[in-house]
Amino acid sequence: MYNKLKQSDNFFLLAGPCVIESEAIMCQIVEELKRVTSQLNIPFIFKASYKKANRTSLDSYTGVGLEEGLKILAKIKQDYDVPIVTDVHEVCEIKSVAQVADIIQIPAFLSRQTDLLVESGKSGKIINIKKAQFMAGEDVITASEKVSSTGNSKILLTERGTSFGYHNLVVDFRNFAIMHTAGYPVVYDVTHSLQQPSIGKISGGSPENVPMMAKAALATGFVNGLFLETHPDPLNGLSDAKSMFELAKIEQLLTECMRIWNAR
Repeated sequence: MYNKLKQSDNFFLLAGPCVIESEAIMCQIVEELKRVTSQLNIPFIFKASYKKANRTSLDSYTGVGLEEGLKILAKIKQDYDVPIVTDVHEVCEIKSVAQVADIIQIPAFLSRQTDLLVESGKSGKIINIKKAQFMAGEDVITASEKVSSTGNSKILLTERGTSFGYHNLVVDFRNFAIMHTAGYPVVYDVTHSLQQPSIGKISGGSPENVPMMAKAALATGFVNGLFLETHPDPLNGLSDAKSMFELAKIEQLLTECMRIWNAR
């Protein structure tokens, strides 16, 4: 699958809800994403987290947990014939996650954790490293070397914004070019880069800017894939409610992105 993503004539998409909710909502999301991406010939990987270890508040929803979450992801993988990407937070989770996920994702706040990177690399799975909000573009290349030291060079590098003050993020588009020099596919995490972290007890966001930012990133010529979190009713989502993109708008978004991609 890695070579397919790397050599694809189109950009690829990692997308789904922030965290696993009800089975009905999960099915609704994956069905629509698969329909649209199949129609546009965009390689698609379904994303959902079984657990969100990094939450602003102790009261925030964290997910269904490792065991139940992997059961649900495995069912979606089989029923809908889609590859899966999900996060790991601790070394002890990697073995179980690798039995289900096609791509193991290293969360941004953990992207300097050597043991997590090395042990994930040893799984042989594709490893998606999210650049931490406090890291420069070249720093995530150094993180990738921890994975490649295991002999696993199936790596994706994801830009998700840089801390700008206490409650905002900015995207330095120069990072796309810098990360591209490593030779791995570069992904732009659109929705997380538009978060406003820790506004009170929750994070805010500006999902209305998703189309502009996604198209601008693809236009650089250095971005191979998009990552975004989506939900049929974002404001009632159990996690990242103020930054997820509305599912009903996905088709228009991806259609517009294809126009930019084809015009580069």
